Amino acid sequence: MAEFTLDLNDDQKQVRDWLHGFAADVIRPAASEWDEREETPWPVIQEAAKVGIYSLDFYAQQFFDPTGLGIPMAMEELFWGDAGIALSIVGTGLAAVGVLANGTEEQIGTWIPQMYGDANDVKVAAFCSSEPDAGSDVASMRTRAVYDAAKDEWILNGAKTWATNGGIANVHVVVAVVDADLGSKGHASFIVPPATPGLSQGQKFKKHGIRASHTAEVVLEDVRVPGHCLLGGKEKLDERLARARERAKSGGERVKNAAMATFEASRPAVGAMAVGTARAAYEVALDYAKTRTQFGRPIIDNQGIAFQLADMRTRIDAARLLVWRASWMATTGKPFTSAEGSMSKLYASETAKKVTAQAIQILGGNGFTREYPVERMHRDAAIYTIFEGTSEIQRLVIARTLSGMPIR
Repeated sequence: MAEFTLDLNDDQKQVRDWLHGFAADVIRPAASEWDEREETPWPVIQEAAKVGIYSLDFYAQQFFDPTGLGIPMAMEELFWGDAGIALSIVGTGLAAVGVLANGTEEQIGTWIPQMYGDANDVKVAAFCSSEPDAGSDVASMRTRAVYDAAKDEWILNGAKTWATNGGIANVHVVVAVVDADLGSKGHASFIVPPATPGLSQGQKFKKHGIRASHTAEVVLEDVRVPGHCLLGGKEKLDERLARARERAKSGGERVKNAAMATFEASRPAVGAMAVGTARAAYEVALDYAKTRTQFGRPIIDNQGIAFQLADMRTRIDAARLLVWRASWMATTGKPFTSAEGSMSKLYASETAKKVTAQAIQILGGNGFTREYPVERMHRDAAIYTIFEGTSEIQRLVIARTLSGMPIR
């Protein structure tokens, strides 16, 4: 078990500096253009693939870092560059985590490489869980999966929304209801292979922020997938459903939910994304405050500005520490006895919103224009308190964990 340390080793520092260079030299110069275009930045993704950032090998190396700091370190640097483009680069990772969390070794080896493609033909993947009437309330999910035993196929029907890469993905991971009587415990995850009939893109959303990342509805109409596309396999699913039915009758062990397993594994990573955006805005504000002169002196000489910057930096460092702690705990198998994963996501998300707003205030009128990046960073930061569990849901998770009570 890796001991907790705040010191990155030489290999980690080398990776961090490499990612920072890519973010500074490739992502940042393209950020404004793709934000305005509101399109997937395929050329940037391809550049990331060419240098090895957008690849299964890179994410596997970071995922299996024994300290747990590989993924949050990578996310912070890429999102420091630009949140929209970075999400286009890492969005496939959520689908990959869905397969890693619930799939067999064979499924992991078969499907995750197809999610990325290669440097000459990049692909993306989508994780499809949220629905028009089931966002935070996953128990209200309506997408159904029915097993056709005669053909060993699952038939999926329903509609998903807010899917990153939805409709343009090579591989879709879809969460569906297999036993409606069990609520969220009756869900399972399915691979929908490329070009499967019946899957189509619905509305593509025009968003407030992260506009370089494709977000759309996914429609499933009699989508048939082979039995081996059920993540984890049918035997494991049947055992899990049997335990859930028994628990529903008499109480007992908690049964893992397919969608929530993915979110639990990814929340500290989302916190790291938020830290990257907050740090970027803080650095712009700090540089501006040092060079902007009013009343004959730099505005950083005024306590009103200096104290804001002090608070911004303090919150950023505190958020990073929470993210690193949760990531280390997850990697070393320490249970989140106080919902540390949700704590990290909650605090980092709220920090990103607050720090980017303060950055605009420090830049004044300039901060409100698109001539400076803090306006875009503030728009991007809004998503962190919403996706993969709103701040309200994080607080609910934390409160339930601390109290042991079914707080609503």
